Amino acid sequence: MKTWLMFTSMSAFVLTAGHTFAQENTDLPVPDVGVKVEVPGAVGMPSSELDYKVVFDIVAGAADADTVNPGLVGVGMFLNTLDKQGVPAEHRHIAVVIHQNATEVILNNKAHRARNGGSDNPNLKLLTDLKNAGVDFRQCGQAVVSKKIDPASIVSEVQLDYWALTTLLEFQLDGYVKVGG
Repeated sequence: MKTWLMFTSMSAFVLTAGHTFAQENTDLPVPDVGVKVEVPGAVGMPSSELDYKVVFDIVAGAADADTVNPGLVGVGMFLNTLDKQGVPAEHRHIAVVIHQNATEVILNNKAHRARNGGSDNPNLKLLTDLKNAGVDFRQCGQAVVSKKIDPASIVSEVQLDYWALTTLLEFQLDGYVKVGG
């Protein structure tokens, strides 16, 4: 029951993440992304007693090449909200598996410019901030091959895995709850 409630709550959380950034808050693990708003009287609040093992399955790209991926924003808001609600860092185990149309978030600026009319990758600062906050990033190798991406153009924050399906299964077999996809 707890797992189902946590999955349902986190799915709704990610779906409502939105594309906007909050004002920078250096007290949060991911400074450029906000937190979810307080809801007086709400139940199902994050608990400092739980060990959050969550793998986000990000498959959708942003609306355009100049927009930060909303799935990454959702991950940042989740992490910041856990922090704000008192969940200690050692209870936050967050992973992100990137594949399908989201794949270009992992490109360095040179490769992103070549594929997107000269525009820099708007996701790089957020990827770095999330990685510095302890997020484990994995990229589907099958998507890299199918999209003809040179593995050398993948930013250092992201690990290249063989296949998103096997990576997601391995996380879930290790007790992670999958969100998104």
